[in-house]
Amino acid sequence: MAQELELEWWRPQAAQEAPLRETAVDTDQAAVPFWSVMAFTGVLLFSPQTYVPALAPLRPALLIILVGVLSYVSDRWARGLPIFEWNRESGLIAGLGLLAALTVPFSIWPGGSLAVLFDYAKTATIFFLLSHVVTTLSRLRLAAWLLTWMAIGLGLFALYNSLTGAVIDQGANQDRLVGNEGALTKNPNDLALMVNLLLPLSVGLFFASKEAWQRVFLLAAIGMEAVTVVLTYSRGGALTLGVILLVYFWKLRRRRERSFLYAGLLAALLALPVLPSSYVDRLSTITNVEADRTGSAQERMSDMIIAAKTIMANPLIGAGMGMNMLVMREARGGWLGVHNVYLEHALDLGLIGLGMFVLLLWSCIRAVARIQEQSSSPELVFLAQGLEISLIAYATAAMFHPVSYQYYFYYIAGLAIGARAIAGASRGSASEVEA
Repeated sequence: MAQELELEWWRPQAAQEAPLRETAVDTDQAAVPFWSVMAFTGVLLFSPQTYVPALAPLRPALLIILVGVLSYVSDRWARGLPIFEWNRESGLIAGLGLLAALTVPFSIWPGGSLAVLFDYAKTATIFFLLSHVVTTLSRLRLAAWLLTWMAIGLGLFALYNSLTGAVIDQGANQDRLVGNEGALTKNPNDLALMVNLLLPLSVGLFFASKEAWQRVFLLAAIGMEAVTVVLTYSRGGALTLGVILLVYFWKLRRRRERSFLYAGLLAALLALPVLPSSYVDRLSTITNVEADRTGSAQERMSDMIIAAKTIMANPLIGAGMGMNMLVMREARGGWLGVHNVYLEHALDLGLIGLGMFVLLLWSCIRAVARIQEQSSSPELVFLAQGLEISLIAYATAAMFHPVSYQYYFYYIAGLAIGARAIAGASRGSASEVEA
């Protein structure tokens, strides 16, 4: 079956080999929670209350997510279904929260750790909703389309700010553009991270789409997403973008879709001469750390060494959830935490917390990898492939970003676990037909 899909992915009949059955009840259930999560995502990425101050008193993000949670609970209750469907990933997230709660009394600042734990609970809620309401292929497809549109919006903001000179002064004549006013995308490094996580979903839609106009549109969207990452001047973003490309080359090395990657690589090579020299100089500091005139590369390298030594001195019990900034202040002064998700977990929650997070990340990657091995739906395979590469992109970018408890990873993880449920339902339906 896998060999047939590799050879015939482009044929319309290939998509009909084992269709995913979706009844009216399947597609209608949890519609309000799904749209609430998507609207909440839009608020996080674009912060409309900043541009329309009259919305601020309404607290749109909180209002929208409350509607989503309440409607989800009432829907499950009305249909006699359990509110929680526990799995390994949900258990690991709950375990991280429990570990954080148990270590609050030992935290450097217990009140601060409680505040971070509360924020983490909101992040876990998004994971939970996505993994429970994105349970049909049509809804997964719609989520990928909506996130692609949002990525285009982020790109348009970045292009506008680049042309109008809306920048952050970082000294040494190295200004960086402002993304927009969104909580997850204002900082250029955060913008690059967000767009890199969404880009593989657009690629998955591109490979899964049969309509020519959709492919042309998605190809333009993918190009804009790549350009957005370049505009941020983010070194971590550039490395992550390179990893995405390399993983796709590996994944598609025996499939005819690899021709699109060759075309994209050729376009990137042709674009090299028009890249600003300042961008090339900045990327060169990835390997030549001492050449960074802003000092940020040297500072982050030093911070990683300090953090590693601190972890080795206190490997079991960390400083408390979110307290890595205070640990680093004691070690070297300043008010900056370590820019590394793995070191953040270890500083905050010890090696046990780090181990739980790494297991969670690996479990999500493995979940979508198995879909590609077992599913007979080409569309689901390509979307699962996009989710897997998004998770690999996060695993790479996590070495350069202080975003341990924020939404970035948990959005993609929630979609990944939802995709696993879709694949499981598909196999169940196939078994019923055979019986």
